[in-house]
Amino acid sequence: MESYNKNNLSNARKNRKQRNATKQEGILWHRFLKTYPINFSRQYRVGNYILDFYAPSIKLSIELDGGQHFEDKGIEYDNIRTNYLKSLGITELRFSNLEIDRNLKNVMIYVDYYIREILKVEVPDN
Repeated sequence: MESYNKNNLSNARKNRKQRNATKQEGILWHRFLKTYPINFSRQYRVGNYILDFYAPSIKLSIELDGGQHFEDKGIEYDNIRTNYLKSLGITELRFSNLEIDRNLKNVMIYVDYYIREILKVEVPDN
């Protein structure tokens, strides 16, 4: 099990509540990940980071990015975070909030494809 920063515990709990999740996180969770045959957790703590969605059994993180992630400071932070997760053997898939808003179906298809074909995980049909 990965270590986590205990200071993130209250932030993770708060973020798991729907009123504190972004609209796009709520959409992806309720329309797809909540019932996906591989169990995903929301707001999962790893080290100093809180992952939007994480499937521990397959070490897959799914992150949804708002506009701040496309600024220089956000890009640098994300690169450090991604490298840290890679060092733990965690794969990270990133999608923009805009992709969720405009192309949710293709995001869902891609996540399912990635798990089945790239990670080679047997996924029972829903």
